[in-house]
Amino acid sequence: MESMSRISSMLETARDLTLEASSSVRKSSNRPIPAQQLKKLLDSRNEREVLDALRKVIAMQYRQPSSATLPFFTPIIKNLASPSLEVRKLIYIYLLHHAALAPDTTLLSINTIQKSLSSSSPQERALALRVMSGIRVPVISQIVSLGIKKAVGDMSPLVRRTAALAVPKCWRLDPVTEPELLEYLAGLLADKQYVVAGAAVMAFLEVPGWRGEERLGMIHPVYRSLVRKLVDMDEWAQLAMLRLMVYYGRRCFPRRTRRVRRRPVDGSGEGEDPTKGFYDEEPERESTRNDASGDGEEEMILDPDLELLLNAARPLLQSRNSAVITSVARLYLYLGTPTYLDLAIGPLMALLRSAQDIQQVALQNIVQVCLVRPQPFVRYFSHFLIRSVDAPAIWRLKLEVLTLIFPHAEPPTQGLLLRELEHFSRGSNADLVRESVRAIGRCAQFSNATTSARCLRLLLAQISSTDGTLVAESLEVIRHLIQRDPHAHTKTVIRLAKNLDTATSPQARASIIWLVGEFAGLQPGNNIAADVLRILAKGFADEREAAKLQIVLLAAKVYVHHLNMTNSSAEKASTPVVEASVPMQSSIIASPEDEGGFGENTPDPNTHERAEETTKEKEPDHPIAVLWRYVLLLARYDTSYDLRDRARLYKALLAVPASTELASLLLLAPKPVPQTPSPSETRKNYVLGSASLVIGDGGGVTGLRGYESLPDWVKEGEEPDPKLRDEVVSGGKADTSVRQLTASERLGSATPPAVEKPNGLSMSSGKEKTLDDWLDEEEEESEESEESEETDEDSSEEETEEESEDGNEGDRLVK
Repeated sequence: MESMSRISSMLETARDLTLEASSSVRKSSNRPIPAQQLKKLLDSRNEREVLDALRKVIAMQYRQPSSATLPFFTPIIKNLASPSLEVRKLIYIYLLHHAALAPDTTLLSINTIQKSLSSSSPQERALALRVMSGIRVPVISQIVSLGIKKAVGDMSPLVRRTAALAVPKCWRLDPVTEPELLEYLAGLLADKQYVVAGAAVMAFLEVPGWRGEERLGMIHPVYRSLVRKLVDMDEWAQLAMLRLMVYYGRRCFPRRTRRVRRRPVDGSGEGEDPTKGFYDEEPERESTRNDASGDGEEEMILDPDLELLLNAARPLLQSRNSAVITSVARLYLYLGTPTYLDLAIGPLMALLRSAQDIQQVALQNIVQVCLVRPQPFVRYFSHFLIRSVDAPAIWRLKLEVLTLIFPHAEPPTQGLLLRELEHFSRGSNADLVRESVRAIGRCAQFSNATTSARCLRLLLAQISSTDGTLVAESLEVIRHLIQRDPHAHTKTVIRLAKNLDTATSPQARASIIWLVGEFAGLQPGNNIAADVLRILAKGFADEREAAKLQIVLLAAKVYVHHLNMTNSSAEKASTPVVEASVPMQSSIIASPEDEGGFGENTPDPNTHERAEETTKEKEPDHPIAVLWRYVLLLARYDTSYDLRDRARLYKALLAVPASTELASLLLLAPKPVPQTPSPSETRKNYVLGSASLVIGDGGGVTGLRGYESLPDWVKEGEEPDPKLRDEVVSGGKADTSVRQLTASERLGSATPPAVEKPNGLSMSSGKEKTLDDWLDEEEEESEESEESEETDEDSSEEETEEESEDGNEGDRLVK
């Protein structure tokens, strides 16, 4: 018998499995069904057939246009009163998808959905409200508002959460309902359930105008309760909460600072740090004291409510959601102190172990933090070393972080980073080579003399390479380094001039020619500019346009130096003549007869110039002047418009000897030292964690559409009264007379901590009663009933006596 029962059970199990397999095959079949057959299935009384037909229609609406499934609207709506929850869910999906296409027919289903708001199941009530608020028909805005009002007082947190999420949907249907919706939202923000409060914060941010003073006033009384619920909220609510609190903190907490002076800690007893740990293993802490002189460091003073927020967000650094970690880092960056910001460095670095898309976003935010505080990232430098599998967007950001932390690293770490950059500068990827050389230049820009010299040696070793891209980038960076200290790099310029024979890149040759012309006048006795110009003029026709422009500029500078030297030697030669003629000129100017003209004894001022011209005509031309005219003649017949215009400009500027000083100011003026900023310097003003920060220049000057920057800190004395954030308590319960009581508050107020019994005894509501307690209560109740019967008999006797004494008085007692 036992074996037979076992066999029968196995057969039953096999039958169930067969039925499930066949049903799954029937569900997964993609064969199209005619419309008439679908309508017949939708009109069927069998729930399984209706369910299968609905699945087919829902699959069709996502594969085909909405017009293809719109004819099934009426037969589908007829099944809205079905007792099956699965059928109603599919109908709700279809209704939300087609409500805007058939608004009149949709209104017929509102009454049936409203009836579901009174269902005994919280899930059905929440689902009905969600569907009713999702129907985009403005006519039903008041009905949706009434549904939200009813759901705000619901006993289920699920329904109240749905009511909070329905508030912005109702506002989009009809903005006129905003006052009553804000009233509902105020009660939901004060809800004791963190699930409801988090959804209310999300709804608060979705209703426009939340940045106004009046709207932020809704947060004051619930600020501390929201902060305490922050850890328990879901991830989406935490993101909304952190976004709100960053803005709220800037508008409600002024930035207070004080100057403190760090006291040095030496080995003697005097000046020893009083905050030093008792045990030797404890790290020494820097002691601070107020500095009235104003010479100390600035330290931020945190408001107690702000410090409560910063401490409440600290556990979120262990979140599995990268967006939550970034939001906490944003909170610490814009509201906290450097100590709080250092806590977020490690979690941010942990995001680099994620997928590449998350790595890119994390690196963008790391660069943003590193621009403000790069010191904590130094110990994580190994995480920023480039790997072969890194995408271009990722290794560019890694190189940028390496250059930002380079000045703050120790010398051994700096040497390791330079070797890493040197290795990648010799690679085969042209983009990586270019960025590596630029990174070496940025490292040399913000380093000491020793490290800068090492960077220069690394770059000079690259100029003999056959890769034109590498040589051009190296020379560009070398030019910037030489401009920082020209007098210390005279031999470097000569060395670069010798490489003109091997340099083939137009940009590289242009950079070398510019350096030769720029620093030609530093050592007049050791000037190689004229010889370099002579050699370049021979192959002028074979040069590229970039090099030709620099050759013309070099010729102009060499000629200006020649004119200045000629004029200075002429002035020295004519100095005695000028001194002898000074008394005669002064006497001439003093005579009133000769004012406004020249007298008989007045020498002609053009006589000296004519004599110079005659001497110049007799003397042979200087080789530099001949070379200058030859270069102008070559540029005159060049095919480049820019080159011809540039040569014409220089010729007109140097044609008149009187304009030599102006030409010297234009051509020989000292150039400012070029600064190479970090590539992300232009995005420094974007808020951490925003999409505009990741997109960068693609978002425009003001960021993506809808982007709003953080406000400035509120000025001290203009902030809201801190008493507004106090939780008003009256009689042991929160004062909720201003707003509508939520269901959780009514439930809490309906169960006080001590329940008063009719007999005067009190029973603790927080402690469960045992069997002995129940027995004791029954004995007490029996004794009390006996006593009450005795007292009733005594009172009845007294009443009869009183009735005999005074009949009228007895009538009143009976009444």
